[in-house]
Formats: sequence, C-alpha cells, structure tokens
Amino acid sequence: MNASVALTPELLTQLTAIVGENRIKTDADSLENWGRDHTKHFDPNPSVIVFPSSTEQVQSVVKLANQFNVAITPSGGRTGLSAGAVASNGEIVINFDKMNQILEFFPADRMVRVQAGVVTEQLQNYAEEQGMYYPVDFASAGSSQIGGNIGTNAGGIKVIKYGMTRNWVLGLTVVTGKGDILRLNKGMIKNATGYALQHLFIGGEGTLGLVTEAEIKLERQPQNLQVMVLGTPDFDAVMPVLHAFQKEIDLTAFEFFGEVAMQKVLDRGHVQRPFETQAPFYVLLEFEAPYEPIMDKAMQIFEYCMEQGWVIDGVMSQSLDQAQSLWRLREDISESIAPFIPYKNDISVLITHVPAFIKEIDAIVADNYPDFEICWFGHIGDGNLHLNILKPENLTKDEFFAKCQVVNKYVFETVKKYDGSISAEHGVGMTKKPYLEYSRSPEEIEYMKALKLAFDPKGIMNPGKLFDL
Repeated sequence: MNASVALTPELLTQLTAIVGENRIKTDADSLENWGRDHTKHFDPNPSVIVFPSSTEQVQSVVKLANQFNVAITPSGGRTGLSAGAVASNGEIVINFDKMNQILEFFPADRMVRVQAGVVTEQLQNYAEEQGMYYPVDFASAGSSQIGGNIGTNAGGIKVIKYGMTRNWVLGLTVVTGKGDILRLNKGMIKNATGYALQHLFIGGEGTLGLVTEAEIKLERQPQNLQVMVLGTPDFDAVMPVLHAFQKEIDLTAFEFFGEVAMQKVLDRGHVQRPFETQAPFYVLLEFEAPYEPIMDKAMQIFEYCMEQGWVIDGVMSQSLDQAQSLWRLREDISESIAPFIPYKNDISVLITHVPAFIKEIDAIVADNYPDFEICWFGHIGDGNLHLNILKPENLTKDEFFAKCQVVNKYVFETVKKYDGSISAEHGVGMTKKPYLEYSRSPEEIEYMKALKLAFDPKGIMNPGKLFDL
C-alpha cells in the first residue's frame, strides 16, 4: 500500500507554487546531502527537496503528495543512526531548515513554543538567555533539530535525571498523513480529555505525520555542576560505583566507556588522559554541588569506592574548563571512531541487568569475530549501551556489515532475553526494522500498523521505516 515515487513536471510545478522557486532543489549534490542521515548502510535517492516555512505550507505539500500518490521523507539535522531520514526511493524530502524560529516564551508556564527546525543547541542557548535550562543534550546538539529529536524520542547524556525528549514535550502541532493539521495538548500540564495523541508522534519517526511546532517545557538552571572521571578495574565495579553515588547524591549524568574508546579520543590529540593510571573501564559522573557539604560527600563516596577496590584512580573537575575537557572524553567518542566505519548498536536493558548483559554480548562477539575491535560506551545510568564494532582494514564496508548482521541476530536475541530494546534512542528506521520483533510483540506491531493506517491511509509518510505494510 506504500505510495509510488514518480516526480512529474506537473508535481514539481505545484510544489514550486507552494514553497517558492528558491525553496526547491533537484540537483544531484542537494539530493545527496538532504536525502540522507548519518547512517552509511543505505544510499539516498530522493527526487526533490522542499524547504517549507510554515505549517500551512507543509500541509499543502502533504495534500499534494496524497493527490499524486508520492511518498514523503522528513529531514531535519540528519544526525540519526537508523536511516529514519534516508530517502532511498525517489521520495519528496521535506526539510525543516527554514522552520527554525522560536515563536513564543511563556514565563509563568516555563515553556517555549518552537518550530520543528530549531536546532537543539539553539533552544538550549535561548533557555539560558531566559535564565532557564533545556536538559536534553547529546553530542549532536549543535546540528540535530527539535522535530527530529521528537520523531526519535531522543535521549542523550542527562536522561538519568531529566528523562527523554518525551518528558519535555507539552504539546505538538502536526500535519497528519491525510494532510490534517492537529494541535495536540496545546502546552497544558493537566489535560484529562481522552487519548494523549501527541505521544503517538513522539518516537513515531514521521510515519504518522510531520511535527511542525512543539511546546517545550524548560527547567531551572543547574547550579555549580561538578564532573568526575573514575577508572574501574573491571566492568563489575561500575554498578557498585553507580549505586554508591546514587544513594547519597542526585546525579545529572552517569556515563561509561572502555579503554578502547578512551584511546581513540586521545589519538586525535584534542584532550589529554585525565590521570596516569590506565583502566579497562571508566565512568564519568556529573552532579550539582551548590553547597560545600555536597562536595565533601562526593569525596567521601570516592574514597569509599577506592577502599572497596571499585575505583583505581579518579579526578574531579576544578574549573568549568576542566569539566568541559572531561566531558569531551565521552562526547568525542562517536566522532573519534567514525573513520573506523563502526557498526553501531544502540540497545538498552534494565539497569539491574546491565553487567550480565554486557558479559553475554562480549562473549557473542568474541566467539564469532575474535579479531574485531569492540568499543563500548553509553549512558549506563539509564541502561542504554552503545556497542560499536570497528571495521578491520582488510574488509570492505559491505563485507564488514554483512558479518556484523550475522552477529546481530545473537545480540538481539540477548536483548529479547532481558526484555530490552533494540533501539534505545535512535529509532528503528530501516537499520533496525528487521529486528523490531525482538522488542515488540506481534500484537503490538499490529496495533502500530492500525495506527499508521488511521493517520496515513495512503502510506505516503516515511514509508519503509519502522515496519512494512
């Protein structure tokens, strides 16, 4: 039932009439640039890129696509890792770069209304100017867009305290696959009037419709954030360290990474090793310390962890610059391993299961591909792990990915065993679509397909993502 994907001169003329001649691109370079996201598994092949500037223009494009039975792929900052924004079959790409306005601030509600193309960092900076804070944060904050964050329910480095994007969305304006404009929840905290339809579009990857505006909740600014990086003798020590700190201090982040990840970051020469001791694993934790007793408590916990043998060395930031430098050890990992063409898995399980889960996955990869280099890192404070298998020089990209896809089955069977998720924060897109059944029951998938039909009966919205109809 998915739409066909033929761009006719008549359709191109009508698209131009909607958005203007300078907001249409059909040249090869533009199709390549705006037709892809950060994945390397699929080649982009859109037919046209359009850059609307309003919800009404988006609605007109969607209605036209319905009329001509042509598919649509939404495009934002294109930082996704599941091919959710890859237009691979001649689709119309609707890009939100021109819908990048912060529309209204509601001080009493601690809320801001934004267009979907607002960049994450732009919203963070705006919140700071208002004396507020937007806590959803990750390495791609400088280029990812709010609409894309909502489409994948993005998480990042502060989830342990602040939750996912879903926790900060108070309302949405969407254009459904039918071409209807819906204003959902309208920014209210309390609204008990039936189905909360906005939540269907959060994590929906543009398969039901397109988010064009959002009401976003803001928070007070954190005070005197402190960062610690600790080396642990093995992975089994990581969870006791987490429990020791969480028992006494409200953490804003708790990240982990292995020595392989550390070395890849250090090799780029932008940051230095935080302490002389080399450890198999490291944790980075962050907390607010507006009062001296909290700092004292943190040092007491650190010393206790040293006494228990859970930590073999560590450092605490002494300045804002040092805190930012310590964070780079974690935030620069993805960029540092990119030249190795990593095969990425973004998976999650209950925090309780993390140690056993990692041991099983390590064993699976070691048994099947003992020569592959494994780079572990992730948001261990919320159970989200990033498994990166690095490509050996003697394999082509296609050969490497083919070998990794063989091991995927075993990885995802282990995810299913622990009732985990095959995609913690990057969505399903096309890369995880064959494995959806490892996280969702057949009954759930049937209900999801029924929702798709209700909002997008012609199947024009981001077809081929999540599941096939």
